[in-house]
Amino acid sequence: MQKILLKDLEKNEEVFKTLFTDCDDIIFRKIEIGDVYRVKMTLIYIDGLVSKEYIAEHAIYSLFIEEEIKTFSLKGFKTPLIDIISKEALTTIDVKEEFHIDNIANSVLSGDTVILIDKVDKCLVFDSKGWASRSISEPQTETVIRGPRDGFTESVKVNMTLVRRRIKDTNLKIKMQTVGKRSQTSLAIMYMEDIVDKTLVREVNERLKSVDIDAVLDSSMLENLIEDNYMSAFPQIENTERPDSAAAALYEGRVVIIVDNSPFALIVPATVGTLLQSSEDYYTRWQEAQGVRILRLAAVALSLLSPALYIAIISYHPGLLPTKLTYYLAASRINVPFPAVVETFLMEVTIELIREAGTRISGPIGTTIGIVGGLIIGQAAVEAGIVSAILIIIVAITTIASFAIPSYEFAAGLRVWRFILILGAAIFGLYGIMLGVILLGTHLIKLNSFGVPFTSPYSGLGVGTGELKDTLTKAPIQELKERPTFTRPRNKIRMRRSWKDERK
Repeated sequence: MQKILLKDLEKNEEVFKTLFTDCDDIIFRKIEIGDVYRVKMTLIYIDGLVSKEYIAEHAIYSLFIEEEIKTFSLKGFKTPLIDIISKEALTTIDVKEEFHIDNIANSVLSGDTVILIDKVDKCLVFDSKGWASRSISEPQTETVIRGPRDGFTESVKVNMTLVRRRIKDTNLKIKMQTVGKRSQTSLAIMYMEDIVDKTLVREVNERLKSVDIDAVLDSSMLENLIEDNYMSAFPQIENTERPDSAAAALYEGRVVIIVDNSPFALIVPATVGTLLQSSEDYYTRWQEAQGVRILRLAAVALSLLSPALYIAIISYHPGLLPTKLTYYLAASRINVPFPAVVETFLMEVTIELIREAGTRISGPIGTTIGIVGGLIIGQAAVEAGIVSAILIIIVAITTIASFAIPSYEFAAGLRVWRFILILGAAIFGLYGIMLGVILLGTHLIKLNSFGVPFTSPYSGLGVGTGELKDTLTKAPIQELKERPTFTRPRNKIRMRRSWKDERK
């Protein structure tokens, strides 16, 4: 098959009809214009991906009324016909010339319209995308009481615009790429040129170019392909569906990757500190935000350790509890036929089933499933003597604590390690928990996110520079004058003075 266009319109048509065999949504629209010389053209586009009104108004109608084309003759005009059409006849904004067959086919599949012209070995390609898309709405996974309500959609151009609205700076650079040999998924790499570390941008580009896969259908697939350690249960790339979070990350010197067909943007690098932050921390009073961040750290500990500690104390170390509490626990478990580890596994698996069912069935039915699972099943299990009442309380606290963690993926990683600690507690008691925590700490310390330690600033990178003021706690915004050091920003100062500094 030919690789480039010829000057014969019929042969070029035949190439594309062969290429798009059995593709009934591909439209070939033939037209003839001109009074002196009849110019034959063929428009190629995909029905459903384009705006037919846009094509009719800015292409077909404008071609028929163009006076120069009406009087065009091959002998009487020095200006090439394709130049007359592109520069004078078409009223669309984005027009380019193309001659390579594969590039033209990719343009058609992306929602562009192609104009083939007889006696011309090039074609015109213009943007005519007009498919139905979801309107901008409030993010579903990152809701806030006070703050912006707009969230990303499935359109890469809309998402780029939402970020650009918040950063009116020429230093905001956007590089477009495609990934996936068959899907040809568009993505945008965004960064602040005067802030970001050039090594980070180069690393992101190299990893994206090394991806060799048929299709990327969502940003989560790309995340798994470019992260440092895909075997880890913890995400090394942050994701968000909030444009304000993406803009804030860019101001910190991080790189944002927006993938077409996905409402979630990827942010690199990611650390434990960034995954435990929420947008609302910066929209509320700093005293409240500081208290909430301390609660989140407590939620991490509760989500990870509560069931394992219950098993270890009940099975191996009851002497650590006060005598009256020991009697109460013994009395509550007197009719339970299973050891502590079995009843804990039963309840944890049940909670995971309820969580999965509630996720798959959204809306009122999903809420009903949660209520039925949390109340009726738990109460029935206690009355039937399958589990103890204290375990129901522990599992409920553990589940609530996991939902208090802002990053769903980070909370999911903690759930995986929760089962590992449960197994360690069942075998070795508190010693098994200690061993599991040491293994977890070692694993987290070894993790990296695009060259940045995953545990920073807690691991040392940033300690001593005041960076803990925006991770371990939340200092007033007047005190956060420097950007985080873990991103190695070239411009470290983000706030120079306030009105109080002016009066000093």
